[in-house]
Amino acid sequence: MTTWITICEGCKRSDWDERPTDRTDGDVLAQAIETCAEITDVKTRRVSCTMGCDRACNVIVQGMDESGKSKIGYSLGTFDGTADDAQAITEFATLHAQSPTGQVPFRTWPIGVKGHFVSRHLPLPTDES
Repeated sequence: MTTWITICEGCKRSDWDERPTDRTDGDVLAQAIETCAEITDVKTRRVSCTMGCDRACNVIVQGMDESGKSKIGYSLGTFDGTADDAQAITEFATLHAQSPTGQVPFRTWPIGVKGHFVSRHLPLPTDES
């Protein structure tokens, strides 16, 4: 079973223009998540935009089960891009990977992801009916 964290590296929080930095908040978060994920089975990838600009920094957690069927996926946002955010996101993705359906019981969610869920993506149907 493979779970991916897709990270919007183009995300800029609303106060980005006022801060003295040349790196986007999404790039900072992506680097932190990549570091956290190195010791897990979770994969990461960067994309330039997930179209969640009002909720920067954004990630998508999604994956497939052992038979290749898609599992429930999640969009999360409104992170600050900190190392703590990266750790919580990676912990949640690890729980997602361990779940046969992708559903992770609320009581096991890391504190750092609570309140950051934007939407849940249901698996695609396996047949045409």
